[in-house]
Amino acid sequence: MGLETRSEGTVRIFRGGRFGILIALPLFGGLLASCAFRSAQSYVHFSTPTPLRDQETLILGFMGGRDSWNNTEVGVGRMAQRMRDHRLPGVHVETVENRKRDLAVRLVRESLDLDGDGRLQKAEPSNARIIVYGQSFGGAAVVKFARQLHALRIPVLLTVQVDSVGLNDSEIPPNVLRAANLYQDNGWLIRGEAPIRARNPERTEILGNFRFDYDGSNIDLSHLPWHKTIGRVAHARMARDPVVWRKVEELILGVL
Repeated sequence: MGLETRSEGTVRIFRGGRFGILIALPLFGGLLASCAFRSAQSYVHFSTPTPLRDQETLILGFMGGRDSWNNTEVGVGRMAQRMRDHRLPGVHVETVENRKRDLAVRLVRESLDLDGDGRLQKAEPSNARIIVYGQSFGGAAVVKFARQLHALRIPVLLTVQVDSVGLNDSEIPPNVLRAANLYQDNGWLIRGEAPIRARNPERTEILGNFRFDYDGSNIDLSHLPWHKTIGRVAHARMARDPVVWRKVEELILGVL
């Protein structure tokens, strides 16, 4: 498998006609199946003490698909556990379901509310040290979340998208200092966002649009349920590619 930087765009999700509907049905069926029996995430599941102390860092990982916030078998969850295992002083790691961005916004607000008055004073957001990463729908959530923080004048040290799937997730807002994008374009149904770009290149450094090639890949997917692979084999392989997650770890540690 090769790793390279590439800038041209891709067609990411096949849409159109009855064929698109027929493809979508088993995918959504799989999503519904994955939702069954999982516990809903709430604010009490966060363990980060608030407010954060000076120079402490908050790392947030947005889960892909309908993966539960506490699933450590998938890439985002495994990466969170790996970052915790580093035991870096002053670094707190949380995972968030991609549809629960408002929980993450509340956590950030309370992390920065030094006087505990429930409001962010003008100087408080400047103390933020926030890193955000996510995969699939979680990759798109990374950009949407960064935009929510931009509206609150809260800076972000780094965003990392892994095979991002969503709408309007290619433009990085100017509150993000650095951004990176890892993607594949082998999938005939789902392909990652490429390229990402800075809304304001003077404020945001794009560290790279890193393309991964899964043509002929031997990454084993036999343990996955059918709804995790149908129509999205390359997407599933990227989610389980150790080289991808080593790159994510490298990017995060490089900022820390």
